[in-house]
Amino acid sequence: MLKLVAFSIVFALATNSFAQEKDETVKSDTGSDLLWKKLETRVDEIAARLDGVMGVAILDLTDGRALLRNADRVFPTASSIKIAILLELYRQDHEALLGAKGKARLDDIYTFDSKDLVDDSRIMAGLTPSVTKVTNRDLAQFTVAVSDNAAANILIDRVGKDNVNAMLHSLGLSKTLLRRKMMDIAAARRGDENVATPQEMVRLLETIYKRKVLDKQPTGEFIKQLSTKKDSYIPRNLPDNIQVANKPGELEGVRNDCGIVFVQNRPFVVSVMTAYDRDERAAESAISDVALEAYHYFEMRGKTSEYGRVVP
Repeated sequence: MLKLVAFSIVFALATNSFAQEKDETVKSDTGSDLLWKKLETRVDEIAARLDGVMGVAILDLTDGRALLRNADRVFPTASSIKIAILLELYRQDHEALLGAKGKARLDDIYTFDSKDLVDDSRIMAGLTPSVTKVTNRDLAQFTVAVSDNAAANILIDRVGKDNVNAMLHSLGLSKTLLRRKMMDIAAARRGDENVATPQEMVRLLETIYKRKVLDKQPTGEFIKQLSTKKDSYIPRNLPDNIQVANKPGELEGVRNDCGIVFVQNRPFVVSVMTAYDRDERAAESAISDVALEAYHYFEMRGKTSEYGRVVP
């Protein structure tokens, strides 16, 4: 009888262990994992075709899974650094509303001065000197919508370059640096380039999305501003109704785009940075191709179970 009882206990334990192991195996062997591997393969193929260097970081904002390719490599940011400048503006405005002194406000007035003009200032160049007045919020919109460099430079003066870098450092982003104003070629020749890594740009956008810098309302306003329709690479091949909060960048031999893509039920962040581009148009297309492959994955995952069934 004792032997029979002992055998029954051992059998029950073994059966339970086998069932648990089988369940864990099933959970780890789902179609979603294969779908993710397909995304990795396609991103690798796109990067291999590019006559240049590409870094990619893609983050699933639902489960934290990340695809990283050359994601810790430092790239010139071009205008994508303007995300950090604008975030510091919104941060200072929030502090000012709480009573802090000496902070830039979104509603602060700027009177246009022609000495502030630099190349690629498509909006600011059309303003009337000493007459036209705009707010910092307007300057931010010029910076997002047409990447107006004069507007960005004025905002750098108003929020402070060191404050932008201190904010980035506080978020643990040690490789993302604002070193110069827009179109400062002399600074670029000295090596004072604005730089970041794809992974840190993704982390920056993740902190914005998760409201780690701003409260709910200013976060919503900032994301809405970044979502302004513009000529950029991430949304180029995506459906028109998909919201994309992004900021592209371009320099000679450099093309970037970094943004949050609001796929239904499965939003994600993507940063694609390229350098040494022999064909800049091809680099732009490569960024769009990566974004489209990522969209295909997250759009499907947003409407299916772990096993690939479309769930109404």
